[in-house]
Amino acid sequence: MAPTAKPAASGATTNGASVAPAVTLDPGTTEPTDPATTAEPTDPATTEPTAEPTAEPATDTPTELPTASPVTEPASDCTGTDENRTFYGSVATAVAWTVYCPVLPGGWFVESGQYRLAGGGRLAIAYRGPGGDRFTLDEGAWAKEGVGCVPPRNDMGATAFGDRDGTLIATDNGSFAIVVDDGASVCWKLAGDGLDEATVRTFGAALIAVAG
Repeated sequence: MAPTAKPAASGATTNGASVAPAVTLDPGTTEPTDPATTAEPTDPATTEPTAEPTAEPATDTPTELPTASPVTEPASDCTGTDENRTFYGSVATAVAWTVYCPVLPGGWFVESGQYRLAGGGRLAIAYRGPGGDRFTLDEGAWAKEGVGCVPPRNDMGATAFGDRDGTLIATDNGSFAIVVDDGASVCWKLAGDGLDEATVRTFGAALIAVAG
């Protein structure tokens, strides 16, 4: 089943100034366990999901995305289940930066997702679609952890990331990604896995900002 997230703990603030615990979603559960509000957050979980989500992708591959305006919209417009939309809404209300979610054609579903509020907040979520194609979204203060948003790559010019101007890159492994504000304290990245350039551009343009 799809990952979920509870709203930020009481120690978090909407501007991300206070440190709050990590919330990790596991597709094998319906609701994450409440973390202790006094504990220091730990690194995001790296364990791969152990259970398949209940929602199966469609057997046919749509040729067009539904129309989506890259402007601030409520989380109800995000592709996925109610739990997925709660996940995005919880992050958007707890961080100072803009959270983006995708609007996808049929057959795509959330594979895994997690976020942390410590250090400015970070979000990571993966989607899987027809034929086993995947893409990931990484958003937030990754640079503060010394990670950054951009892998080794070849810049291929400007492209849309929702309502922002992004840069399309071709990575060393033959995939495509879109990055925004790499090197800044907050950055955004959509990275394809098995997706061609045109699909990555289309998915990037269809991202919408979640109202916090």
